[in-house]
Amino acid sequence: MNRATRFSLALLALAGAAGVAAWVMTAPATLDAAELATLPQGDAERGERVFWASGCASCHAREGATGDDMLELAGGLELETDFGTFVAPNISMHPTDGIGDWSAADLANAMLRGVSPDGRHYYPAFPYASYARMEMGDVADLYAFMRTLPEVEGRASGNALAFPYTIRRGVGLWKAMHLDEGPVLALPDEDDTVARGQYLVEGPGHCGECHTPRDFTGGLDTSRWLAGGPSMEGPGRIPNITPSADGIGSWSEFEIAAYLESGFTPDFDSAGGRMAAVIRNLARLPEEDRQAIAAYLKAIPAQP
Repeated sequence: MNRATRFSLALLALAGAAGVAAWVMTAPATLDAAELATLPQGDAERGERVFWASGCASCHAREGATGDDMLELAGGLELETDFGTFVAPNISMHPTDGIGDWSAADLANAMLRGVSPDGRHYYPAFPYASYARMEMGDVADLYAFMRTLPEVEGRASGNALAFPYTIRRGVGLWKAMHLDEGPVLALPDEDDTVARGQYLVEGPGHCGECHTPRDFTGGLDTSRWLAGGPSMEGPGRIPNITPSADGIGSWSEFEIAAYLESGFTPDFDSAGGRMAAVIRNLARLPEEDRQAIAAYLKAIPAQP
């Protein structure tokens, strides 16, 4: 065997080893048995609070739904991004068209790890990168509440993505870069109200998914946490919600909490677009949760 042949075989061997390593590194990783053992029996009454905090209806209810119609989670919302169009699925309790046959462990793996019951990566248009910070008890409570919701027949259409984004396995690399269970910010001497607000904003509320700039991979640039940026869905900008002159620095905690309930800003403007749906969710929370969110937003570093 001559030198050129040996060199070619060595390159092939290296390429093969790199391929195997990439395949292993990008494999969907679910919660292990010890983690799932901490999943308690859920409480539906507490779960309703988690449902509204998590904004499930914003993407999965029918467009423009209000009142009890927000509990019919038929899906179908189209999110048009630079990566293609993502379509929110039916997550009603329908056993075949929705998630009616899911276990509590299935929901935990979906929300905390971004993995489907059949072992595939979910695309991060589903904000599991934020939900990963949720407590296991809240996921169990959410599951218990969702079991009480109606079955809705009909599957939403599939995503419309271009190559290479059609390769779900590649999402494993994205997760390695961006999936982190730890808090985004380390806030000194936080009190209980700020701590609750941090949990809601960074976890179930997934506020950063819209209000934080993204890098070229679509991951959040947490060095500019909540500083706003270009809309992922076309023209326009998402506002800065840090306590800076460019953001909501002039708003009091009372004004922030009032906005989260009514949708009216201190200067009598009103929430529009996707934020209007978010307000409909947040208005269902206890007042102390909106106050906690406001306290957190006033406690974080200001960003230009």
